[in-house]
Amino acid sequence: MKKVVLDDLMGLAAYERARPQFCQEMIEYKKNRRLPVGDRVSLVFENRKTAIFQIQEMIRAERITDLDKIKEEIEVYDSLIPEQDELSATLLIEIEDQAKIREELLKFLGIDETVYLRIGKQYNIQAVFEKGRSKEDKISAVQYIRFPFGPEARAAFIAGQGDILFSIRHPHYQAEARIGEEMRQSLIQDLTE
Repeated sequence: MKKVVLDDLMGLAAYERARPQFCQEMIEYKKNRRLPVGDRVSLVFENRKTAIFQIQEMIRAERITDLDKIKEEIEVYDSLIPEQDELSATLLIEIEDQAKIREELLKFLGIDETVYLRIGKQYNIQAVFEKGRSKEDKISAVQYIRFPFGPEARAAFIAGQGDILFSIRHPHYQAEARIGEEMRQSLIQDLTE
């Protein structure tokens, strides 16, 4: 998938004018890209369009006008864009009790070995987690993951062969969520661009 370049972005003033409509479009777009997995984890599938939105929002929030700093933001968010034959997602561990965040997050240590995308009964794609977001005594509530597809798994996903499930089989958290047809269609675009 093509990476974001400076010309893809609006200037701060132009973005402020376009933002209400752009935000509404992104809310609609992300409806088919967000997947709750049980009561404590959500997955948001990322691509070029979601990266551009996040970059624009960071530029707005931080009031960034320096071109070098904007290029740094592009570099950070470009890493979320899936490569060829893969899906990319942000995994969010959602803990509401602020007093227990650290304690509850620690229960998710080792999650990076227990997350899969299953396509029918034939394909089980293990998530590849971004390095450095989990240590033996600390874990981030935000994880960046990728699902690399082989040719057969990619073809099965595109054809919709069997149920497509996102699965977590961690000792402290087991949950599964089905990827529906509208989400699958949205994700097919990521695999075919």
